[in-house]
Amino acid sequence: MATKIKLMRLGKMRAPYYRIVVADSRTKREGRVIETIGKYHPKEEPSFIEVDSERAQYWLGVGAQPTEPVAAILRVTGDWQKFKGEPAPPPMKVAAPKPDRKALYEEAVRSAGEEPAAGATTPRKKAAPKADDAAATVAEAAGAGGEGPAAGATTTPAE
Repeated sequence: MATKIKLMRLGKMRAPYYRIVVADSRTKREGRVIETIGKYHPKEEPSFIEVDSERAQYWLGVGAQPTEPVAAILRVTGDWQKFKGEPAPPPMKVAAPKPDRKALYEEAVRSAGEEPAAGATTPRKKAAPKADDAAATVAEAAGAGGEGPAAGATTTPAE
């Protein structure tokens, strides 16, 4: 069976990312794969490339043919030169690690010169009165005015 090392496209429109896969040469781009050996995210700065070097060397050794884009990726990572016995390329540019968000927050607080408050900074809203409390409040309001059935006067219908 003829095998190829190719890119499997994933992601959405204008935001692609790829898996580097080994598949039968007759399968579709997103068809059945034999093995996934890496990842490639071209939209990140710098591009994210991750290749399992041991598995790539194995598949190249048993005759799998890389497509042109995969061959370029393997040249960047140095796997192609390793396979051919050539000198290694210069090291890849790697993105700087992202700073810890908690550390950034604490630094911002220290620079402001204040310690963070233990609780909420705004007071809580008072809860709306419940149905039983609302009925009692209406009855008290009616009793204070001196009118209505709550005032103590009994009314009988006129005949």
